[in-house]
Formats: sequence, C-alpha cells, structure tokens
Amino acid sequence: QVQLVQSGGGLVQPGDSLRLSCAASGSTFSDYRTAWFRQAPGKDREFVGIIGGTGRSTFYANSVQGRFTASRDNANNLVYLTMNSLKPEDTAVYYCAAELGGVLPPSSRARSNPNQYHSWGQGTQVTVSS
Repeated sequence: QVQLVQSGGGLVQPGDSLRLSCAASGSTFSDYRTAWFRQAPGKDREFVGIIGGTGRSTFYANSVQGRFTASRDNANNLVYLTMNSLKPEDTAVYYCAAELGGVLPPSSRARSNPNQYHSWGQGTQVTVSS
C-alpha cells in the first residue's frame, strides 16, 4: 500500500486559486490511480476528480469541470490538484486517495466511489470566503 501525505490548503477569497499536493511513499506511485475527494460539514464525501497512473487520463465531477485540474509528477511521487475560480461552495476538507491500478475504471461510478480506494491522505482544509 502507498502512504499519502497532503499539503496546501488554507483560506482564500472567491475567484482565487489554490494548489493542493499529495506526496506518496512506499510503492511505485505510477502504478496507482489517484483521486481527490472533499467533504463539507454535515455532508457526505464527494468525488472531485481522478488522474491515471501515467497522468494522461483524467476525469472530473461536473461541479469542478473546467476549474480544477489534477496533475502528477511521478519522478517525485507527487499528485496535485490545482483549483481555479474558487467558490464558497468549494469549502471543504479535501482528501487524496490512491488505488493500485493506473488505468481509470470504465464507469464513472467506479471512479467516484470512495470505497474503491484503500490509501488516503490525512485531509486538508480549504475555505473560500470573502
């Protein structure tokens, strides 16, 4: 299993940008697809996006499509989530999650199901407020 440690996050204003990082150790990171989830107070954990092991394949939730971008640097075992045009409704604790298998599952349901991921980061708070 890969171990994940997150960094980034913080308090920003609406319209600002922010980049989250997820550092992996313990295994060959390019063998893992990596997803981002978020959880707002009182709400279920919500899928944000996913990136395949090579970085060539990505898939996003409709709510962040066109604003958020996942990328990865396998040489340094890092995955990023770059968030642009942030809105107050993006406020949540963000988590990275990884699962063995670099190819994205064919169904969106499998890609976005948190139960499909066995390695999780510790979470980082993102607050968007004026």
